[in-house]
Amino acid sequence: MTNKSILIAEDNDLNYFVISKMLTSLGTDIIRAENGLKAVEYCKSHEEISLVLMDIKMPVMDGYEATKEIRKIRPDLPIIAQTAHANEYDRDTAFKIGCNDYLTKPIMQDRLIEVVKKYLG
Repeated sequence: MTNKSILIAEDNDLNYFVISKMLTSLGTDIIRAENGLKAVEYCKSHEEISLVLMDIKMPVMDGYEATKEIRKIRPDLPIIAQTAHANEYDRDTAFKIGCNDYLTKPIMQDRLIEVVKKYLG
């Protein structure tokens, strides 16, 4: 999976560190956005981003709003919601606003790798 970049939109340093370490074996480049607004800006300016792992609860702009904005500029970019809120409403909302998939925290490495490979091939 070389030449692929994954944007991790995550405001929590520990969560970002854990997720990025889980993805190390894939050989992808990792870019971090600490809030939803930065995630949107990175998706506008970095065409090499192949997938977004979008935390839903972030400062400045939440993951739902960021996903809506990214969909306007990159409609085919896979966006995977990640959240500690594991209820049906949050899951349904994530899909309604344009997320391709949904992961609940704590994220299990096997599931993360499976979902990423599904969208990056």
